[in-house]
Amino acid sequence: MSKRIRIFTEEDVSKHASSSSCWVTRNGKVYDVTRFLPDHPGGEDYILNYGGKDIGAVMKDASEHDHSDSAYDMLEEFVIGRLGKGETLVSDDWEATDDFEPEETDLSADYERNQFLDLRRPLFMQVWEANFSKSYYLQQVHQPRHLVESPRLFGPWYLEIFTRTSWYVVPTIWLPIAGYLFVRALVQFSIGSNALPPFTVDPAAPLRAALAGRIVPMAFAKAVPCFLFGNLVWTILEYIFHRFLFHIDGLLPDHPAALTLHFLMHGIHHYLPMDRLRLVMPPLMFSVLSFPMTKLAHLLFPPAMANATIAGAFVFYVLYDCMHYALHHTRLPAYVREMKKYHLAHHYKNFELGFGVTSKIWDYVFNTVLVV
Repeated sequence: MSKRIRIFTEEDVSKHASSSSCWVTRNGKVYDVTRFLPDHPGGEDYILNYGGKDIGAVMKDASEHDHSDSAYDMLEEFVIGRLGKGETLVSDDWEATDDFEPEETDLSADYERNQFLDLRRPLFMQVWEANFSKSYYLQQVHQPRHLVESPRLFGPWYLEIFTRTSWYVVPTIWLPIAGYLFVRALVQFSIGSNALPPFTVDPAAPLRAALAGRIVPMAFAKAVPCFLFGNLVWTILEYIFHRFLFHIDGLLPDHPAALTLHFLMHGIHHYLPMDRLRLVMPPLMFSVLSFPMTKLAHLLFPPAMANATIAGAFVFYVLYDCMHYALHHTRLPAYVREMKKYHLAHHYKNFELGFGVTSKIWDYVFNTVLVV
């Protein structure tokens, strides 16, 4: 089928029911009959009565309006796409269990039924060159699939390697960075920010000062509250990123570039929620997301306060990503087990609620609590 023939949902079609844009469906095909309205022998109002709806039954009903074979042939000139009839796997009836283990997806059957993405081939170019509408994309990307091995996102290995991250990479990279920033904050609180050279000039300066015993006890009294404040800051950032950046579904433009960006940032996680190598954020992606936040911290606070706050946020980020992995794949203590049920319900029950991962606090504040 030509790439100009797109896959639409019934919701897409229902939005086109006026004289300026009139779509109808028949036998799974979508037709834009707008320019035919003035030429319809029965008058344009007759078609507008069925604008945004299926006309299969009424075209067969001779008592309503008799149609010749040529009418059906003419209709084919206006075809613009087809209706996607993908499976609905997410359900309000889904219940979280401690032993939840999803069945592996039958790849060939899944692609044949849904005509969405072929998990046997690299996914990036399929989304980029996709012929489905935004509505069909969102419908399908939130229906979880499950594979034993991570499917390829890119064909070339040198691109693919940046999309797969084992959970232990996150603490390995970001905890030392958080520790360094906290030590830097302690030294700055002790001897003054101006007495410490910039990181780019002498990155080891705070470590030498700490080893030389230049950190005073009062520095901890100042740095620890900032560190704890950073913990709190991360919890709200976690909620904001998840709800208003990763789930920006309603504001997403109906364009392949926008759908591809959505897929790379979070869509792939909802599509493959149990993929072990795509459950934590790749370091490059977190670096990009955290950069404006760290810049903002240094604009709002003096250097010592900013570094201690960023350190606290980074530590809670590590907790968030490791906990996110655990929510999908490990046996857990009582509180974390409850949060696992809560987060899996976000994937399998209602992806428009339940944005908290480490806690439900901001879901309560913003009234997005998901009842499990």
